[in-house]
Amino acid sequence: MTSVPSDPPASRFRLSEDDKPIVVAASFIVIILAIGTAYTLSTQGTATLLSPQYLLQQLQVGAFLGIVAAGMMLVILLGHIDLSVPWTIAAAAMMATTVGGPAAIPVGLAVGLLVGLVNGMGVAYLRIPSMIFTLGVNAVMRGLMVAHTGGFAPQTAATDLMQYLAVGKILGIPVALLVWAAVSIGVMVLLQRTSFGKSIYAIGNKEAAAYLAGVPTKRMIIGAFCLCGMAAGLAGTLLAGYSTKAYQGMGDAYLLPAIAAVVIGGTHILGGRGRYIGTLIGVILIVLLNSVLSIMQMPEAGRQVIYGSVIIGMLLVYGRGRKVTS
Repeated sequence: MTSVPSDPPASRFRLSEDDKPIVVAASFIVIILAIGTAYTLSTQGTATLLSPQYLLQQLQVGAFLGIVAAGMMLVILLGHIDLSVPWTIAAAAMMATTVGGPAAIPVGLAVGLLVGLVNGMGVAYLRIPSMIFTLGVNAVMRGLMVAHTGGFAPQTAATDLMQYLAVGKILGIPVALLVWAAVSIGVMVLLQRTSFGKSIYAIGNKEAAAYLAGVPTKRMIIGAFCLCGMAAGLAGTLLAGYSTKAYQGMGDAYLLPAIAAVVIGGTHILGGRGRYIGTLIGVILIVLLNSVLSIMQMPEAGRQVIYGSVIIGMLLVYGRGRKVTS
């Protein structure tokens, strides 16, 4: 009786196309920690980056970026992008602090939801390229907030609940980190366990084919943009709590790092492929990279050059592969 040859041992451990960027990103995290630790040991005599307290502090700050990246990933999986995130964050923070009281956080989320609804309608029904439409919406939101504040920094303060969610701790764990964890669990369940998540992947692979298969593509696109807007709104309210107030331009620093985190994690920039665990690792990489660059006193201009270079590099490595239609 002829025996069937088994797969060679190497094939059992062969990485899938979705796993490769995750492993690469995780490897870079180890490299960044090693470089940062070596630098702090040589200059300060201590391994600051390996301190649990320091790592928790960095993850607390990274939670805001992580929430934004979670929403951005949903849109990128569709093959679109949301460039209105900066002023969605600022508008949500400004309106939340303006209203104050128990309604502050719901108002911040509502602002994000409204912006996402407008973005989704423009992309799904008007068929305007998301890059152009969301950039225009970002400019509109900026104008509205400048008119709202009269061009000055708003004098309103964050509520106690906003501050607690941003800087409070439970058993030594930052509450902001727990909020990010809750958002992460929600996104993973949404993508892996619901028809909505399957529809997002299908639309990202081929919108026309998804439509012919019975997927309500317009509703799915609008829903993804709404969730992205709400994530930005939540991040804005938390940021206002972290800084105790809202201010103009507070969301500008989150657009490029959020896109970079999603792309670094292996999400296909043209949609249809990506795993949320990759985005999580991408956020951690960006946060640690930013921390090490800060320790090394790298100017902001240099950081932006590095972020942009990382995105371009990852696009060259992973962005030209074929989409999968599973």
